Amino acid sequence: MNPNIHKLHKAFESRVRLGIMSVLMVNDSIDFNTLKDLLDVTDGNLASHSAALEREGFIHIKKEFVGKKTSTTYSATKAGVKAFEDHLDALEKLIKKI
Repeated sequence: MNPNIHKLHKAFESRVRLGIMSVLMVNDSIDFNTLKDLLDVTDGNLASHSAALEREGFIHIKKEFVGKKTSTTYSATKAGVKAFEDHLDALEKLIKKI
C-alpha cells in the first residue's frame, strides 16, 4: 500500500510555518514577540515565513502603531484554517497507512 502524500500542503513543509499555523489554530490572534518567543526564531525568520503564509492567503498580518511603536499581530484566515485542517487530516491518514 503506497501512502498518498499529494494531499499534504507544500506551504506547511517548513517547521516554522507549521509552528505559526499550529499556534494560530488555538489563538484568535497573537503578537509578533509572543509568536517569535514561542517558536524560538529570529525576527527575520518569522517575518519571511509569515509573509509566505500571507501570500498564500492563510494568515492575516495586521500592523499598526501603538504610541510610537509598531505592533504586529497575526491571525489565521478561514482559508488558512481549512488548508491546515486538510493538511493535518492528510498527515493523519498517511500515518495510519504506515
